[in-house]
Amino acid sequence: MLGVSWIDWLVIALYLGLIAVIGVSAARRVRNSASFFIGDRKFGKLMMMFFTFGTGTHSDQAVSVAAKTYRSGASGIWYQWLWLFVTPFFWWLAPIFRRMRAVTTGDYFNARYDRGVAGLYAVVGMLQLMVNIGVMLKGSTAMITAVSGGQINPNIAICAMTAIFIIYGIAGGLSAAILTDFVQGMLTIVLSFLILPFALSAVGGMSGLRESIQNPDMFKIVAPADITAFYIAIISFNALLGWVTQPHNMGLAAAGKTEMEGRVGVMCGILFKRICTIAWVLTGLCAVGLYAGMDVDIDHVYGLMAHSLLPKIAPGLIGLFIASMLAAVMSSCDAFMVASSALFTENIYRTFLVKNKPDRHYTIVGRVVSGIVVAAGVYFAFSLESVVQGLEIFWKVAAMMAIPFWLGLFWRRATSIAAWVSTLLSFAVLLFTSKVEIFGTLLWDFNATLADRLPAFMLFEGKLNLPWQMIMYISAGFIIAIIVSLLTKPVEKKKLDRFYECLRTPIAPGEPETTPFTLPDGVEPAPRRPWFDHPDFEIPKPSLVGIVGFVAGWIAVAMLIVSFFWIINR
Repeated sequence: MLGVSWIDWLVIALYLGLIAVIGVSAARRVRNSASFFIGDRKFGKLMMMFFTFGTGTHSDQAVSVAAKTYRSGASGIWYQWLWLFVTPFFWWLAPIFRRMRAVTTGDYFNARYDRGVAGLYAVVGMLQLMVNIGVMLKGSTAMITAVSGGQINPNIAICAMTAIFIIYGIAGGLSAAILTDFVQGMLTIVLSFLILPFALSAVGGMSGLRESIQNPDMFKIVAPADITAFYIAIISFNALLGWVTQPHNMGLAAAGKTEMEGRVGVMCGILFKRICTIAWVLTGLCAVGLYAGMDVDIDHVYGLMAHSLLPKIAPGLIGLFIASMLAAVMSSCDAFMVASSALFTENIYRTFLVKNKPDRHYTIVGRVVSGIVVAAGVYFAFSLESVVQGLEIFWKVAAMMAIPFWLGLFWRRATSIAAWVSTLLSFAVLLFTSKVEIFGTLLWDFNATLADRLPAFMLFEGKLNLPWQMIMYISAGFIIAIIVSLLTKPVEKKKLDRFYECLRTPIAPGEPETTPFTLPDGVEPAPRRPWFDHPDFEIPKPSLVGIVGFVAGWIAVAMLIVSFFWIINR
């Protein structure tokens, strides 16, 4: 039946039914718009870890890493490990988000600048999430097509799983996302490691894999021609910049009971994902050994491995694989859907369009917008040429408002006008150095027009190399933001004092919910402890807990790199 046995279909049906029941049951937690968007901030460390892992890990990543590995070798791991060197910083960033006492990251821009900048962020943030949803759904089509041998229509499959996560996500909001992510996180781990032992067995283990792949560059972690140390450094820096403005990260860091739940949940959940990435790379290398000389669509590599190997092992494994893949996508899409609806409802609709309505009205609006955002993501999914291309687009869009975020976090002199100019200029540079098409009509192609005039070190295969494109829009954004900030009127001192007092005041256990960037009654602001005393800078000294966790994060990063190097070279 469509290339999948009845046992496989039974496994898939049981999974979808279970997730729908768990997700919809979370609807009883939704008492107001805050509980829909941020989940009442009642979750512990374990749930926060699986929420972070489930939201941050999805099947398109396995597809893109395996595809890049199939083409470039072990260095393809950096298509997800580009975040690896950012991971220790999550220990410092998570409590900052929790101390905002905010519902969306747009609230940050409103408190630091003004509601206009918050509205701009809401538009950019929704664009990010639409792109991300589209990339995930595109990866799913590749996986479904390959694992079923082309027998299951990927469009129908996407519509089915989209309908499921829309139903429970609209009903239960962020609480539904977190509860279902516990189950779906488990299945994502299954997805990551299910194929690997059988793939290694098929190629004769690591020794057999080395014999079947004659090119030694395929086993290099840093590829001399493609993914170089320079490439990794710039992409990682761009990732650190852009992480803070990914809209769903407010929920990842701020839905826990205290700051420690956010710290442990974000950093440990992401570290689990880095381990899964190793499995994706090894599977991609096994595919090189098995499919050498064959005409294979690289986006189908991961699914083809499942299609070729799992039915020979036991009945139901294909169903388990597909269910795990659906889990990986749905666990991310539901969180993105809720985050995007929160941005629109809180930072556009409530602020500019319809004010002072009952809270139930805004909850309904959030649910309606959730479906619209997903529909836009589905449209984007079918306009992408490949999963890798979609992933690179997301990296770039995520960094567009990062500059005003970081400057506003540490520099009092950053202004609202500078935030607008910096964002728009960064977008302009990004578009200028890209290929721009609208509904199939080519408007501009930088590489076709100007690439041959650039120095050779800025090019890769005749095109502007991705790291240099990032350097261009990041540099332009930072330079113009600083210049414009120095030339324009500063933000009001009273507003800035309230903003920074909130950010340096820790969350107390059981602290009541307040409006964004507002300390509860009776809570005194923590004293200012700057790293160096200057009236324009707010760079606080790290606490002992912050230093210990940060160092532990770097130790974990080093252990992962050493472990991967040992596996590849054993």
